[in-house]
Amino acid sequence: MNNRIVIITGANSGIGRAAATKFAEEGYHVIMACRNLEISREVQKQIVEVTKNEKVELMELDVSSFASIREFCSQFWNKFDKLDILIHNAAYLNHGEKVYQLSKDNIELTFATNTFGPYLMTNLMREHLAKSEDPRILHACTTNIRHFFDTKRKLELDNLHGEYKDSQPYNVYKRYGDSKMALLMLTFKFAEEFKEAGIQVNAIQIPAVKLSKETIKKLSPFFRVLAWMQHPFATSPESMANIYYEICTSDKFRNITGKLINEYGQIVKVSEYGTSFIEDIKQFKDKRVYPKYADNEEMKEIIWSLCKNLTCNKFEVKKIQH
Repeated sequence: MNNRIVIITGANSGIGRAAATKFAEEGYHVIMACRNLEISREVQKQIVEVTKNEKVELMELDVSSFASIREFCSQFWNKFDKLDILIHNAAYLNHGEKVYQLSKDNIELTFATNTFGPYLMTNLMREHLAKSEDPRILHACTTNIRHFFDTKRKLELDNLHGEYKDSQPYNVYKRYGDSKMALLMLTFKFAEEFKEAGIQVNAIQIPAVKLSKETIKKLSPFFRVLAWMQHPFATSPESMANIYYEICTSDKFRNITGKLINEYGQIVKVSEYGTSFIEDIKQFKDKRVYPKYADNEEMKEIIWSLCKNLTCNKFEVKKIQH
């Protein structure tokens, strides 16, 4: 009997839903960590019906909120003694958004959801992960970080609290790429920090993925057209869910940590391409390499310190007394 427990954030749609279904099919105890419970309850019911696995639970979690993360972890600790797999799948990317958004903690919403939230949750779950015989963490990254092949591209961290929201244009796609590059840097840093505890930390490079008709309808007319154009060539959520499962369970990745892995299950390495125009084109098309910027030790330390400072005094969460 499979007694392994997996938490999947954002498990009510897209890749998250497909991953929850895949792990449930394989007999895992699945924790769907979702913000919208009304929508998620129906998804949970459907996954249970399809997989015949009753061990699919729904727990409320808003990854952009430190209070919500602390409450989620507190409830989890009171119910479970260990955690085997933590998949940070939830992400914020509101296509076409032009208005600067702040989280409940007064942090730019993209970074709060995609970077700082996962950092806090991972630290809170460290002890429970350490109790697993084979603990693994997976960060959902993106091919958007490949724009950092442009040597002029840098992480912008000076407007995280809306300091310049009225004077600087808001580009949700750049924010998304920056937050995911920061998450990749955290992947490398967490792998170092958690090595002695035997906890493996990797990231998956997600390409363009097929969107549901419901999601496409929510897009602006321009992005709706783009979504339909890329649809025939995009990767399916089910295909990505299979890669999630392989990275988090297979012997192939059992001793692999601190790596970026693409949709083909290949370990992505830092780019060694030259600086000519032709070389730039080649490296941008090569999904086996990532930008050198991700290995910038100074920036990794800046991101790590920033996460630590923003979430300070947030690691202590007492178990609920019944």
